[in-house]
Amino acid sequence: MSIVNPAGLKARSYYNHVKIRPGTPVFPTGQVAWDENGDVVGIGDMKKQVEQVYANIDRLLEGLGAQRDWIVRTTTYVTDLALVPKIHPIRQQFFTGLELPASTLFQIAALAEPELMLEIDVVIMLPL
Repeated sequence: MSIVNPAGLKARSYYNHVKIRPGTPVFPTGQVAWDENGDVVGIGDMKKQVEQVYANIDRLLEGLGAQRDWIVRTTTYVTDLALVPKIHPIRQQFFTGLELPASTLFQIAALAEPELMLEIDVVIMLPL
């Protein structure tokens, strides 16, 4: 695995510009704050929704027999940019001790249900 942060690009503490890991790319469904019954967790509470999303990503990884470090890219969709600072501490904790993946964040008008505040897509590289 290697990390690339080219000179001249804005540096951030919560992502890398490029994370290279050999393997087979996996593009799972984006994760939202649904519990196993499809109920929204943390209605109106961004922190609880972020925690649920990352818990769901862990379940996804477990189902693949994958590790957090195999995530090479995240794309985060939020309905309110003012709530983004609530994401970073949970993301940092999720990736503690690991090289951070490349990351993109978008503000969007809505998600699949009006109570959902964010969705996170990941790209995972499964070892060959």
